[in-house]
Amino acid sequence: MASSWTGVQPMAELRVARSELILGGQKSGKTARAEALAAAWLDAGSGHRAVYIATAQAWDEEMRERIARHRRDRAQRVPAMETVEEPTELARAIGAHSRADTLVVVDCLTLWLTARMLPAAGAAQPTFSDDPDTAIARAVAAAAGPLVLVSNEIGLGVIPLGPENRSFVDALGRLNQQAARACERVTLMAAGLPLLLKGRP
Repeated sequence: MASSWTGVQPMAELRVARSELILGGQKSGKTARAEALAAAWLDAGSGHRAVYIATAQAWDEEMRERIARHRRDRAQRVPAMETVEEPTELARAIGAHSRADTLVVVDCLTLWLTARMLPAAGAAQPTFSDDPDTAIARAVAAAAGPLVLVSNEIGLGVIPLGPENRSFVDALGRLNQQAARACERVTLMAAGLPLLLKGRP
């Protein structure tokens, strides 16, 4: 067996789509579903590979510990999945790792957009060749193998204070809409349970 996924939903029930956007709030089960899809893909063929593109940046001690914990957990749940860290050049990373035999997981679009719009204090403002909506839509269309995108749904709460925060919520909402249009399947996660919004199970 290529993986050791032990999530609640049996892998036999999972069908890997050409592309899938997984939305949800914090600790809703988004990453667990992405990992389950990767494990199902690895188990479906001896020549299958899976690559996890992590967009988080360790700007403080708590985030460093969180990233390290996530790495340990991934290594235990899906040991055959390779991890690549790329906080800014996401479309390029997807293109570099996407192959017909390789499932690529991007976790997550929210932190990638954060690096673009709200860089950490003291960090240099990164430069980008195109806007985030266009970059993601092109990456989905150009992917040679299955692609799983993870993103937060943060527009269901109160309107955030401050123009910078409101601008970010608006931008993430637009990005999620563009990704949803581009992807074959869209799943909303809540309390660890998947709700199909687009495509077939």
